[in-house]
Parts: sequence; C-alpha cells; structure tokens
Amino acid sequence: MGKVVAKKVVERKSGYLYYVDGQGNVCEAKMARGGKKKKKKVAKKPVKKKAAKKKPAKKKKKK
Repeated sequence: MGKVVAKKVVERKSGYLYYVDGQGNVCEAKMARGGKKKKKKVAKKPVKKKAAKKKPAKKKKKK
C-alpha cells in the first residue's frame, strides 16, 4: 500500500476513476458503472379483468 503524498490536489468528479500512470501523471477515466444512482423499478400491479355482464337468458313460453 502506498502513502498519501498530497490531498485535495485534483477536484474529483463523481463517476470517474483517478490514478497515477507510469509517467507520474494523474489520469481520469470514466467508470463503467457509478456516478448516478439508479432509480428503483416499480413492480406493476396485475390488471384486474372486469367480469362481463351476462344477459339474462330468454325464457321460453309454454303453450
């Protein structure tokens, strides 16, 4: 583990990764994930089907 040489030298942005490259430069790279928080998915409620109104059956007349 290395030791901290200087603090607050680079203004950090959320969603970026900072590292020191082989030449000693501080580099910034966009992270694959991170930065903004994802919204929670809301589960859809099942749609209730309305019962179809049944027509009353016609009564047969007796002769």
